[in-house]
Amino acid sequence: MRRRAAEYRRPVRRRLSCWIWALLGLFSIAGLVLFIVQHNHHEDRSNPLALKSARTEQVERKVLNFTKEILSATSFSRQLAEQIILAKAYVIIAKEHNNHRLAWELSKKIRSCQLLLSKAAMRGEPITLDEAEPIISSLSSLIFTAQDAHYDIATTIMTMKSHIQALEERANAATVQSTLFGQLLAESLPKSLHCLKVKLSVDWVRSKHIQDLASERRNSPRLVDNNLYHFCIFSDNVPATSVVVNSTITNADHPKQMVFHIVTNGVTYGAMQAWFLNNDFKGSTIEVQNIEEFSWLNASYAPIVKQLLNADSRAIYFGEYQDLRVEPKLRNPKYLSLLNHLRFYIPEIYPQLEKIVFLDDDVVVQKDLTPLFSLDLHGNVNGAVETCLEAFHRYYKYLNFSNPIISLKFDPQACGWAFGMNVFDLIAWRKANVTARYHYWQEQNADRTLWKLGTLPPALLAFYGLTEPLDRRWHVLGLGYDMNIDNRLIESAAVIHFNGNMKPWLKLAISRYKPIWDRYVNHSHPYVQDCETS
Repeated sequence: MRRRAAEYRRPVRRRLSCWIWALLGLFSIAGLVLFIVQHNHHEDRSNPLALKSARTEQVERKVLNFTKEILSATSFSRQLAEQIILAKAYVIIAKEHNNHRLAWELSKKIRSCQLLLSKAAMRGEPITLDEAEPIISSLSSLIFTAQDAHYDIATTIMTMKSHIQALEERANAATVQSTLFGQLLAESLPKSLHCLKVKLSVDWVRSKHIQDLASERRNSPRLVDNNLYHFCIFSDNVPATSVVVNSTITNADHPKQMVFHIVTNGVTYGAMQAWFLNNDFKGSTIEVQNIEEFSWLNASYAPIVKQLLNADSRAIYFGEYQDLRVEPKLRNPKYLSLLNHLRFYIPEIYPQLEKIVFLDDDVVVQKDLTPLFSLDLHGNVNGAVETCLEAFHRYYKYLNFSNPIISLKFDPQACGWAFGMNVFDLIAWRKANVTARYHYWQEQNADRTLWKLGTLPPALLAFYGLTEPLDRRWHVLGLGYDMNIDNRLIESAAVIHFNGNMKPWLKLAISRYKPIWDRYVNHSHPYVQDCETS
């Protein structure tokens, strides 16, 4: 009976071992390679002497490519890596069966393997037979012991599945966290820009002359002259807004005929006024307004403001531990989100204007934009560049078409378009009552089931059937995330858009594109120089 039982256990263990090796073989090597690559990258970057030494050694001998070594089917490094993964699985199983001694012995050998692999990676030489044989032999013995003690296939499969599921959950959590950190970094203000904002705010508070000049220009007839070219920018970023204005007038044929309408928040208002009143922009007219003074932008009129006040929405916009007694606009660290929604209220902000070009604060203008004002929009409200060259820019990717409110009224294959450079016919806007459309859809999405946060999805709904497609060269996107945009496309573009997290004023900006933005920064200004050097 014992002989038959032993004969039965051997094929069972053999099948178990093969199954585990097949299950773990795919991700075991990849994980270890990633660890080694990161380890080497960290070592090289953190130690300048190591960089110099590595260059010297390249002359003397060929440095080992440890990534190839770990992937080689005949290397001791790969054998050790595979044994580590298998041993880790049996550590979990041993602990679940209260065999703590076996778990401890396996863990001890795993650490020995990891130490040997780490030494080999640092010295840049393959692991020798003399180094590997004692560890491989002893660890193999422990693995066979573990297989003999825990040969139940069903138990092992369930254990491995739960372990893999836990790893997947950790990977997903890490991905979400990485995305969140990237977004926070993109929305944070670098020290140099914060320094500039503070200096300008001090100038505004101390200078009665600047405040008087701002009051004097507030009633300029040029602000409502429809014979001029009007542009609007909604932002709390002084340098970014300055680049938009500076690049627009630099490439304009008649900058003196341009009027820029800027709306910012109460915190940035003084700094924005001080910057644009104390610098020359080739005779163009610049108006700066404070959103805090828009008394009509309240919860009874604007659904977005009402939703910011709603207890269920505060976690989305502000986090869960905010003081509800404080005015939402003042306590929101991402106040730009409300500034973003101002684009739906352009006719209310500028009731006497007939046509206007909207520009995001992360664009750079490279050509004269005045021809936009003579384009025939064929009765449409919004002139925009379509973005459906790729499938993911169609309506069904932005909106929830499983909801009949959406599916019965819109074509899921309809082409999306870009916000960031748009020409608006305000007469047609008022006639079609686009703002009321926006209000309707914003209210329908109070529970956020039609789309997630953002301004493009409600815009796709509000401007549906009212958008005139423009030539692609008017607006090229992707410079804030796509590193492979064709240079010819960038050079031919009237406006390039740094949409994405890699903004040109941040350290994580794509270095290839940053000079395009940087050339329109006023580096000669003493405040800019002081803040950059300090």
